[in-house]
Amino acid sequence: MSTLTTNQTKWKEYEKGAFRFFFIYFVLQALPLDWKYFGNLFRIQWGSLSFGDIFYISRYTPQFISGSSTPGTWGIGTLADWALIAGIALIGAIIWSIRDKKSENYNKLYYWLRVILRYRLAIGIIAYGFIKFFPLQSPLPSLSNLNTSYGDFNRWKLFSLSLGIVPGYESFLGLVEIVVGMLLLFRKTTTFGAVIILVFTGNVFISNIAYDGGEAIYALYLINIALFLTVYDALRIYNLVALRKPTAPNTVKISLSGQWRTSRLVLKSLFIFFFVFLYGYKTYAAYHHDIYQYPKAKGLAGVAGLYNVSDFKVNNKQLPYSQTDTARWNDVVFEKWATISIGSLKRYKADTATTEEISSRDKDRRYELDGTTGRAYYSYVADTVNHVLLLKNRNSNYKADQFTLHYTKPANGTIILTGVDHNRDSIYVQLDRINKKYLLQEAAQGRSKALKL
Repeated sequence: MSTLTTNQTKWKEYEKGAFRFFFIYFVLQALPLDWKYFGNLFRIQWGSLSFGDIFYISRYTPQFISGSSTPGTWGIGTLADWALIAGIALIGAIIWSIRDKKSENYNKLYYWLRVILRYRLAIGIIAYGFIKFFPLQSPLPSLSNLNTSYGDFNRWKLFSLSLGIVPGYESFLGLVEIVVGMLLLFRKTTTFGAVIILVFTGNVFISNIAYDGGEAIYALYLINIALFLTVYDALRIYNLVALRKPTAPNTVKISLSGQWRTSRLVLKSLFIFFFVFLYGYKTYAAYHHDIYQYPKAKGLAGVAGLYNVSDFKVNNKQLPYSQTDTARWNDVVFEKWATISIGSLKRYKADTATTEEISSRDKDRRYELDGTTGRAYYSYVADTVNHVLLLKNRNSNYKADQFTLHYTKPANGTIILTGVDHNRDSIYVQLDRINKKYLLQEAAQGRSKALKL
């Protein structure tokens, strides 16, 4: 049983009208009422739950207009979805106002709306906190990224790479989000957490706009919830801090007793276990065993590194180094995983995914090539018996770019590639390993591995 403790202040008519609108609006925004959400829940392999599954459960927002028709696709709502929800809330508020003429206030509904929004905001902010605390969201640059010219990256990739080279700072940002999320789980510290989110996530929102990120709308979604939670105590804080006037504390409180109190404790404990402890453990395990931004399939043993293309032939015609030839390869990188990237003067249409996507399938892990125009990235399958590489361009704009190469290693540090490319031209490529040193690694000194220039 629940009891409402309050001073039962009578609300003004405009206050009741505004509350009716915001109540309907935020309930539609915060509660999972979109059928696609439940469809995705049923597709989760609960027996082998991954941190990515919990991440998507935490991030999903209603997509009544913008939702993808592809089964299993999670996404982020757009402003069009917001407009539809606002229209529904406006109509609902008008009908509510016509039918309800007797209520003096909505203190109890206001209390429960704040509870819903507190928990919704908490899981949203904690979901991103853990993938920063264990620096997964922006990992260290790949070898290919380190050998790509600065001007060949788009703004969002540069932002992500800049964060990735300072994992300590990324972990600090994640810790802030985790702590703030935990503050929201308790009524007495909600306002503190909401105010910090306004500043912290406000910076995320601006960064997404400035660097062409894809999650500006979602950041604004979290800011709106934090703003609504902050308004509850804003006037009291202003009176106390700015005007230095005697200020009455909040007197609205729901008292639960008996089985309701027990149920509340059980549900809250399960909520914290699932979205904090289990999610944190799953993220920690992924950080140590599977950095989700990069493919997990291992590449050829002992060949990872940067290679200079010392000899390049097309249809038995040798192509020397050139400042204008876009057909010639200039360098090749073999990653530790099954990716080969080829550097040339040719410019590629970049994949531009800028939202956070977590996938267990290597073909969907495109962080290494997203946002770059300067290199061609190929996944490969190696037949180590016949010394054959089956290559496929990982860029979604070049799906037809697939070919087979034979490889030999005549000397230590040398690889010979021969075969027919996707244009049906025969190619011969000699690769010589370059023992290149990288400032990012050379500058890491001491036990702390701090970056010192």
